[in-house]
Amino acid sequence: MEDVLDRFLRYVKIDTQSEENGKHPSTGKQFDLARLLAAELRAMGASEVSLDEEYCYVYASIPSNLPEGKRAPTVGFMAHMDTSSAVSGAGVKPRIIRFTGEDVDLGGDGKHILSLRDFPMMKSLIGEELVVTDGTTLLGADDKAGVAEIMTMAETLLQTPAIRHGKLLICFTPDEEVGGGTAKIDLKRFCADFAYTVDGGPLGGMEYENFNAASGKLTVHGRSIHPGSAKNTMRNALLTAMEFQSLLPVFANPMYTEGYEGFYHLCELHGDVETAEAEYILRDHDKAKFEEKKAFFRECGDFLNRKYGAGTCETEVRDSYYNMKELILPRMEIVDKAREAMEELGITPVVSPIRGGTDGAMLTHMGIPCPNLCTGGGNCHGRFEYASVPQMRKTSELLVRIAEKHAE
Repeated sequence: MEDVLDRFLRYVKIDTQSEENGKHPSTGKQFDLARLLAAELRAMGASEVSLDEEYCYVYASIPSNLPEGKRAPTVGFMAHMDTSSAVSGAGVKPRIIRFTGEDVDLGGDGKHILSLRDFPMMKSLIGEELVVTDGTTLLGADDKAGVAEIMTMAETLLQTPAIRHGKLLICFTPDEEVGGGTAKIDLKRFCADFAYTVDGGPLGGMEYENFNAASGKLTVHGRSIHPGSAKNTMRNALLTAMEFQSLLPVFANPMYTEGYEGFYHLCELHGDVETAEAEYILRDHDKAKFEEKKAFFRECGDFLNRKYGAGTCETEVRDSYYNMKELILPRMEIVDKAREAMEELGITPVVSPIRGGTDGAMLTHMGIPCPNLCTGGGNCHGRFEYASVPQMRKTSELLVRIAEKHAE
């Protein structure tokens, strides 16, 4: 039986970055991993294995092995294949270190130092084996750790008939990082009673509430005049965009928020005197505060239009996903089973809100309740990303135990 580490090291070397372009899938290279996973699932004996050749979803099932007449719910497990576009995912060179708490020079050239000064939360990892990068790319633990753990669970159950379980469904999705993970999912093939995304962080983490999310776009129309004769005539679109940003609450910013605190996040700003565009994301767990943030974003544009003239600013706000909490609460037995499985394996459950979103949030609003589970990864979307080897192994055990518990 293959170790989860070996799978993970194989998967992270495949470039699967997604892009914001409106296509499904957004990048063809995600098929490279999808085809490999489908082949591996067939080789290990999984059933109903299929690859959506148009939209790049991988589906499979593990048949129930319960005695005749015993029923159990159909449980789904999901992870995403794509990686963030924040840092390159091409040519990933993973390496394994024993983390001592001392600074780690990832590339050996002093440019990228993994340090407890910058990442104090990693103190709990002292003594563990970690997979890290060489500092030139992200690692891809988000979410190839989850993919590897589900694949390891599948092989374990297929090769160990003594472990009783009901029917299990597996789905690997593209484009989660750009908000399209469930956009083209086939719910006839992934028709679970409920599911778990395996797309979290440190061991023990479990989430069933997430941000309400929207994207915001500001377009500013200026007037370009030679600066030597610009008095009372020029209207600098870049400066107006900066003024728009200054109207937003200073501390409603990701770098100042935690827990249930929402924010406005300026992701991109580009343009010139004539035209400027700014891309934002808006987040809040509380639905009422979420609506207030969207309304205030628009009001800032209206204010500048009143100040500088109609048509100066255009604001566009588009909802991305919603908090799954209200739909999970009536089905808390799904969360409780996972919590019990953790405790039985000596894992301390840590339930917290997701300061982001997962495919599970979208899936929950499509009718399949889907809380999120840990992977053992951390520092995602950057060069300092890591995956804990013992935590990945323990998470694979956890998935097996969850499958087993739902059949008891």
